[in-house]
Amino acid sequence: MTRRLTYLPPLGLALLCVACGKPAPPADKLPAVLVAHPLAQQVTDWDDYAGRFEAVDAVEIRPRVSGAIESVHFSDGQRVARGQLLFVIDPRPYAAQLARARADLSGAKAALANADAELKRAQSLAQSQLVSQAQLELRAAAQLQAAASVAATEAAVQTAELNLAYTRVAAPLAGRASYRRLAPGNLVVADTTLLTTLVSEDPIRFVFDAPETAVLRYRRDAAGAQGSPVDIRLQDETEYRWKGRIDFLDNALDRGSGTIRGRAVLANPGGLIAPGMFGQMRLFASKPFAALLVPDQAVVTDQTRQVVYVVDAEGTVAQHVVHPGRLIDGLRVIREGVTPTDRVVISGVQRARPGRKVTATEGDTSAFPTGVSRGENSALSLPAATAK
Repeated sequence: MTRRLTYLPPLGLALLCVACGKPAPPADKLPAVLVAHPLAQQVTDWDDYAGRFEAVDAVEIRPRVSGAIESVHFSDGQRVARGQLLFVIDPRPYAAQLARARADLSGAKAALANADAELKRAQSLAQSQLVSQAQLELRAAAQLQAAASVAATEAAVQTAELNLAYTRVAAPLAGRASYRRLAPGNLVVADTTLLTTLVSEDPIRFVFDAPETAVLRYRRDAAGAQGSPVDIRLQDETEYRWKGRIDFLDNALDRGSGTIRGRAVLANPGGLIAPGMFGQMRLFASKPFAALLVPDQAVVTDQTRQVVYVVDAEGTVAQHVVHPGRLIDGLRVIREGVTPTDRVVISGVQRARPGRKVTATEGDTSAFPTGVSRGENSALSLPAATAK
């Protein structure tokens, strides 16, 4: 068996001796964590729904009479007032029809006056027995026929006046017009040709579909969902800044989807929201409830469980399995697993291990930086009265 000897130069031996004589480094300091008690707060729960905005009133503008478009009196996409003139259809044929109807009415009135006179003469002669009863009855029938002719021509005049008025197409409601479908000179057909569309802007509706389980919960509530407050945000918004209320729940569920159609109404000043846009809605529950909240960063997923770390008075870390609820302004609702007296690790969670000693610094849950501002539409700030 061969033995190998390692040669160390004098300088190497000197360094080795110095290292052997150096004292051991000090022990590592305990890891530092930030802890805080869960925030006890009255919160209002809500259901999340995606949906579309719809106009309260929408009208397809179609002509009531046929003819050629003479002029257009609005710009594409313009806001119009109720009664504002939009289109003019060539009125000359209808003006001529009205003149003819009025002339026919004058003739019918003249015939009625003559029939009245003939009837009076016949009645006078009948008293002297100078005309027969049959002739008297003929004069009475002629007078009735002349009166009916007057009534018919008066109706014809009214129809002609309406047709002439229909040549001026006005806005039936206030709102925003679409683009004109036809330019002046095009022929249109009564009640058929689409000229443009008009939608109201303020207020506007938000339409959504609620599942059967939610509908049952709403109907078991004494007040139901009717009138419940909602917050809505648009697709490019992070804050639920649009306020509204539920004004309609349908009377039956859709058999295919198992959902029921619901509708909220909200103010739309300035017309920023257009019909057809998507939005996200929070439908608030009717009654606030007491809840414990911790920063969302304090909740850790451990395989199939969700846990938080708590630190006792001796600085020892323990693990609590929790049942978290929804996220409210960066704070997670904890339904089960912590108590108001627990010191929950809210920062430095990665340094906390069950049974490990740590240096705990007291913090404030409500002041924990989440990057989300708590505005007036927060479920934490809603007073109980708003949920009635």
